[in-house]
Amino acid sequence: MRTILILALVLLAAAQAWVRLSPNDPARWQVDPVAAGRPGLPNGYLLRPTGGDAAAPVYPVSPADLARRIDAVARAWPRTRLFAGDPATGEMTYVTRSLLWGFPDFTSVKVLPAPGGATFVAFARARFGRSDLGVNRARLEAWLKALG
Repeated sequence: MRTILILALVLLAAAQAWVRLSPNDPARWQVDPVAAGRPGLPNGYLLRPTGGDAAAPVYPVSPADLARRIDAVARAWPRTRLFAGDPATGEMTYVTRSLLWGFPDFTSVKVLPAPGGATFVAFARARFGRSDLGVNRARLEAWLKALG
């Protein structure tokens, strides 16, 4: 019985190490959210001015200002860091890790000029699993709220 328990703990530790330490290729996860399709699994959320899961509003600021604001909101979000891209280009991908296991979720953002200001497209998705339990949707809705 003790051997089975030790084996189970070793397997659990190995699984957690894989989730936290597995390499994440920027070429795979830095995607253009304008061209990104809806994920086949319920582990993602797409925010577009039209045609996504939700609509992004037009902000009365320049695209550069909106990119800086989005970057500030994203970096203030718990366990989130810039993974690829640059706010200066208006294209950024952030990785947010879950508190307990460290599951990575990737959020790619592209800022676009719009009549009267700027808007953005965002594609948030989980790397592992079939479901994200709604965290990608909740994160993007919270970012929208924080942007005002």
